[in-house]
Amino acid sequence: MTCTILLVRHAAHDGLGDRLTGRTPGVSLGQIGRDQAQRLSQRIRSVRPAQIIASPQPRTQETAHALASACGLPAVQTDGRLDEIDFGDTWTNRTWDELDQDPAWRTWNEQRATARTPGGETMAAVQARIVASVEAARHEGKAGDTIVMVTHADLIKAAVCHVLNLPIGQLHRFDVDPASTTGLAWGDWGAKLLWLNERIDTHPSA
Repeated sequence: MTCTILLVRHAAHDGLGDRLTGRTPGVSLGQIGRDQAQRLSQRIRSVRPAQIIASPQPRTQETAHALASACGLPAVQTDGRLDEIDFGDTWTNRTWDELDQDPAWRTWNEQRATARTPGGETMAAVQARIVASVEAARHEGKAGDTIVMVTHADLIKAAVCHVLNLPIGQLHRFDVDPASTTGLAWGDWGAKLLWLNERIDTHPSA
């Protein structure tokens, strides 16, 4: 059974670009992000998703609920396997300048295939949980369904690396922007990439 999986990165929050937000409590969308979510909802409505599943973080939940409302879906499912990487108290909510002074942070970025965050996660573990989430959603759906999953940049990158059989350490080679969609065909036969990092500004009429 094959489904189309749309991996959506949450829209922008006010701290985006300033610090490592991670699982900082209570981070919600800023005005730019709310505008992005509304524009993205028109794009998502056109594909008639069967279900929308989101990370538990407020910024992903807000994005997902905007999409669900536009699509006439009664609810958003929450899956903890789509949650942001656990960066632990040492790195979470630190500015990029602060992190750049930490040798462990440099090791994490240079050796993604093997390094662990202070929260104890490896990228292999992150990849395993998003793949498991996609597989579960596909098996719960029907053949031909489009399933939207609202999550975080590195989780989407991890899924793409899995599909393309790229080493997880190569995830820096492509971008996943806020409020973008990445499309995958996912079935019993395997999976393939349909498109990567489609931004809402490529659909000005949506």
